[in-house]
Amino acid sequence: MDIEEKIKNCEDNLNQIKNFNPDPYYVNYFLKEYLQSVQEVYDGIFKEASSDFGLFVYGKCTQEKFELKAKEKNDNFALEFLSWFQKYYKDEHENPYPIFIKKMHDFFYKYSDLPKISIKILANQKYRDDIVQQINIDLTKGKIRSKNSLKIEIRKHLPIFLELINRKRKNKGEPKVSENNVFASSFLELQNYEEVEIPYACEIYLPVMKRIVKESRKKIKKLVSWNF
Repeated sequence: MDIEEKIKNCEDNLNQIKNFNPDPYYVNYFLKEYLQSVQEVYDGIFKEASSDFGLFVYGKCTQEKFELKAKEKNDNFALEFLSWFQKYYKDEHENPYPIFIKKMHDFFYKYSDLPKISIKILANQKYRDDIVQQINIDLTKGKIRSKNSLKIEIRKHLPIFLELINRKRKNKGEPKVSENNVFASSFLELQNYEEVEIPYACEIYLPVMKRIVKESRKKIKKLVSWNF
């Protein structure tokens, strides 16, 4: 499977997250699939690099195996690519949402699981420092019982939510939120990091990942051309 297919897997898993959002059971399942696909994309970069630099890393090509082989063969061009990639990857993960996806990815690969997903209501059109409000809904085997039960729970919390968010919006001269502009979404919280809306974070991350792939290929091509 090439990188483009792996990127397509990420997009498909994101679409499934959006489709089942905010059901914590299915969001959790497809979020794990999404994170696995992200890892496969980055492994794919090093698989391509291994082939282009002539390292011939056998089996699954990870960044660690690529580094070991490059050092073993004393391939300065491959090692230069590795150094470049690590810096570029770090730079691309300096903004809040990419940082969160990375932390979520690291957590998942360390514990083979993710923290508990919560359901919150928020405004369709987001403004900085908007409030969100958690809703507690009865689940059956971890799944939302029905769309109707979700709607009932949202309506129950709407008055307080609208009062609080519109008070904040009014003080900042921002548009008022109506009950038709509120929806429920899945959120995840990691230690020492603010809670983030899962579908939004995953969507924001896709162009970041694609840019890393594009720039990595350009760097590999440039270094390989120097080697001849």
